[in-house]
Amino acid sequence: MKIAYFDCFSGISGDMILGALVDAGLDIDLLKDQLSQLHLNGYEISQEKVKRAGISSTKIHVTLLQTDKHATATHPHHHNSHLKFSDIRAIIEKSTLHQAIKTDSIKIFQSLAMAEAKIHNTSTEEVHFHEVGAIDAIVDIVGSVIAIKHLGIERIYFSPIPTGHGYTKCEHGTFPVPAPATAELLKTQLLKSVDIEKELTTPTGAAIITTLGEGLRANPEMKILQIGYGAGSNDNLAIPNLLRILIGEVIHSKESDEMWVVETNIDNMSGEILGYVMDKLFEAGAADVYFTPIQMKKGRPGIIISVIVSELHISSVEMVLFNQTTTFGIRKYKVVRKILTREFKELDTQLGKIKFKIGKFNNDIKSLSPEYEDCKRIAEEKGIPLKRIYDIISKDLGKFMNSQ
Repeated sequence: MKIAYFDCFSGISGDMILGALVDAGLDIDLLKDQLSQLHLNGYEISQEKVKRAGISSTKIHVTLLQTDKHATATHPHHHNSHLKFSDIRAIIEKSTLHQAIKTDSIKIFQSLAMAEAKIHNTSTEEVHFHEVGAIDAIVDIVGSVIAIKHLGIERIYFSPIPTGHGYTKCEHGTFPVPAPATAELLKTQLLKSVDIEKELTTPTGAAIITTLGEGLRANPEMKILQIGYGAGSNDNLAIPNLLRILIGEVIHSKESDEMWVVETNIDNMSGEILGYVMDKLFEAGAADVYFTPIQMKKGRPGIIISVIVSELHISSVEMVLFNQTTTFGIRKYKVVRKILTREFKELDTQLGKIKFKIGKFNNDIKSLSPEYEDCKRIAEEKGIPLKRIYDIISKDLGKFMNSQ
């Protein structure tokens, strides 16, 4: 699986994300061609190779064309000084971009609009973006999603985020750093303290990364394939004003790996809710989830929820436990597991073709098991008890084992 890790050591903004993705290998002409499908007028996008503290990086420029500064889109009702969230959503939906790009772009804008709506005590649909900021945001957000899809990135992770400190000027006045929308978007995320009196993280950058990505305390184990540096606008900071992206593949050890066990004790939840929690934990990336009955204080029966999970998904699992259960705390510890390498094959049996999961250790087959769904399908089609299906194909399994 191809993943990306955003190393936000100097903050994150929309143009820095786009710059890092272009620097990592996205063709700028492909990006321009894709963005043209928005039918958004009045701007030009370009790239520039710059250096920050001697490090080569890519700076993305979105320039408004003064001769067409009021024509933000081909739709007549957009010719005003502000665009509402509903207007931007319409621009994206009416484009000819791939549906997955539209969906993720709208999700990001919705996150940004929800943050602004809460701050200004208004509805999400009525949140508006100043014209100049709206064009920048559309290009940065939609462009970033285009880049992520075309680079084949399947999951996104990011480091603890520095926001900087001091004050920044917004449309409504001067506000402390982080800006109110940025602070709202970064709730529940890990922040990093840096003594720099600048706005390092913008609302657009925070919206993109928190909507599409997952925060980690350290970079995930991965085989790095591509590296990109996106430049910010400040060239006089104590640290390089850069966003680094590492793109690579997840490392899967063949026979052993490290995992985490995350646990909590529960004595006041129904079985129905616990079943729902289990489903959510698997959706969050758990490798396994199991319940153990225990006796708790005052003689109350309870259960231990145990989750086996990789470092990549530990934060997501923790949030499920805190959001979906009544727990007041969790415990976790690292374990090392010994595993069989797995492969899947479709074999001819007396009952037809069935998929099997094969487990090997040092290339020797140690385990061979049929896929339950195939066995269930055959049992229903032929009216044979499921246990009889397993008995019948056991002979075929033996023949396959002997032939290897």
